[in-house]
Amino acid sequence: MKELQYDAVVIGAGAAGMAAALELDKQGFNTALIDREDHLGGILMQCIHNGFGLHEFKEELTGPEFAGRFIEQLASSGVTVYLDTTVTSLRAGSSGGKELFCVCPNGVLHINSRAVVLAMGCRERNRGNVRIPGSRPAGVYTAGLAQRLVNIDGYIPGKDVVIIGSGDIGLIMARRMSWIGCNVKAVVEIMPYPSGLTRNIVQCLRDFDIPLYLSYQTTSIFGNDRVEGVEVTPMENGMLVPKKKFRIDCDTVLLSVGLVPENELSREAGVELNGTTGGPQVDSSLMTNVEGVFACGNVLHVHDLVDWVAEEARRAGTQAAAWLKGVCPATQIRLKAGPNVRYVNPGKLNPQADNKLFLRSMIVKNNAVLELKLDNQIIKTIRQNHVQPSEMINVTISPKDMDKIRFCTESVMEASIT
Repeated sequence: MKELQYDAVVIGAGAAGMAAALELDKQGFNTALIDREDHLGGILMQCIHNGFGLHEFKEELTGPEFAGRFIEQLASSGVTVYLDTTVTSLRAGSSGGKELFCVCPNGVLHINSRAVVLAMGCRERNRGNVRIPGSRPAGVYTAGLAQRLVNIDGYIPGKDVVIIGSGDIGLIMARRMSWIGCNVKAVVEIMPYPSGLTRNIVQCLRDFDIPLYLSYQTTSIFGNDRVEGVEVTPMENGMLVPKKKFRIDCDTVLLSVGLVPENELSREAGVELNGTTGGPQVDSSLMTNVEGVFACGNVLHVHDLVDWVAEEARRAGTQAAAWLKGVCPATQIRLKAGPNVRYVNPGKLNPQADNKLFLRSMIVKNNAVLELKLDNQIIKTIRQNHVQPSEMINVTISPKDMDKIRFCTESVMEASIT
């Protein structure tokens, strides 16, 4: 077993992990970046469509191009990269730091680190998570797996496709499958509004005349050896209407029914998780309840844009570096989700610094108003042309916003949408 020592270890080498590791390296800390895959870039490497980088690099890039920008920076940095290496255990070390055990092709690594940044990303929910009745035929894939089969391995999963759920990966795969000659018969969404970005609804469905069934539930999958079709039932006032159900013949089903932060390792390390997001609870410095352990990107909460992932990860790297230098926020104010807000991240705010907050709406509305109140005192009001659950809202709270406002350690800031 090889013994190693670092100032900081970043787990996960997607956009979040690479951005956080680069920031720690810039701050002068000896940093290791670990990923279980045999390549850097994570899921970005199979996302060959464009639409990445408009905020981060001020130009439109494909996923591999976006990842490539960070990979180039890593090549000229002092970050030590461990690929094809899986972290199997993360726990408190005997000297007050963190202890990691990793399995790699050459055996086992025992790493001691003062700080750890969690950047493991997220995974797809599958058929078992949504409990669709029916047999278990071949031809049922998650949308991300289908994307890998087509873009990386060069396989076509099927010919006649139905996509269950309107998440962004499913929408993008509707277009991708159409491009390679498949017949995408429908996208079926249980909610009354799409789960993906508006731009993907337009570019991936409307531009290809692919039907989108909103407020419809997939109530059965037919077929023995191979998928033969799906049963779709409309919902009215939250109830299924069986007499209106119908069948769509297909040989392939792609599931795009949501993403879940990858937090088994976090849980084992004693990190407190948020019941709404599935990711860690973090304070204004993106540090978890376990001192010295930070979280960022999709392992913290599922983002809609990778640009926000990279930005948040840089802040996590900066804050981890500050903690390593002994600098911590003196005062923090608790944040909570108010009416029509699903969650706010991070869970605390530093009144002495700029704070980038991410939140998601629970409603679809035009001409909405986002209001931030501190102990019922209005701090900031922002008008939004349109809000919907699939599109993240971000807002910055600065010390100037807190001027002349009285607060104490028991104060609470609430975000609401009307």
